[in-house]
Amino acid sequence: MALKLAVVAVAIAAGAYAYLRWVWFFRDPVRTPPADPEAVVSPVDGKVIYVRPVYDGQVTATKLGRPIRIPEITWAQAGPREGWLVGIYMSPLDVHYVYAPADGQIDHMVYHQGKKNWPMVDLWEYIRLTWVRRAVDLMHKRFHLENERLTIRLSTAFGDLWLVEIADLFVNKIRTFVQPGDRVKAGQKLSFISRGSQVDLFLPASFTITVKPGTQVYGAKTIVARTPASGHENRTGGKQ
Repeated sequence: MALKLAVVAVAIAAGAYAYLRWVWFFRDPVRTPPADPEAVVSPVDGKVIYVRPVYDGQVTATKLGRPIRIPEITWAQAGPREGWLVGIYMSPLDVHYVYAPADGQIDHMVYHQGKKNWPMVDLWEYIRLTWVRRAVDLMHKRFHLENERLTIRLSTAFGDLWLVEIADLFVNKIRTFVQPGDRVKAGQKLSFISRGSQVDLFLPASFTITVKPGTQVYGAKTIVARTPASGHENRTGGKQ
């Protein structure tokens, strides 16, 4: 009897894992962006892990012990000089499509293969981010500068937005659905990243940030910033 129960338990666990890994993970929910022309929506589902100002093409990473040059993150020759950097961690439980945060044109794309994909989190950080759903600042991690990534520059009516999609250790491939020159609408799917990942979103300094570390966001739904046309004073809801 005990053996039969053990077999049933193993079968249920295996079935649940297979469902989560091969069905639930690849779900493609319908997303309708808010009807607000001044809104910038989150490019992905996940947890906001930092909101940092960008000055003179650099962002401060206290735990790393030095400023990070933006090209180290984008792996592009150019990059934003002033503005905001919003980091979003995508756990294996989140939808892994990447959406356009605003209307605009894909002006530039850079793919960096990376010699080796380093793990993004240790076991405790994984539990905290995935199951406890609490923010962990990952900016000081080695993966942030070295792992496989896709950088997209989106030209909008209010300035350039940069998205950097960073792959985790076990990611097989970043699949893209757009190319330079394409015009996209807010909420349009840009790519798909397998397993856990991170997306950095660079926004112009004139934008008002509406999220802070710890905020749970949903791609093409959650408003993460507002454009200068909204008339709000430039500020951020995150602790710097």
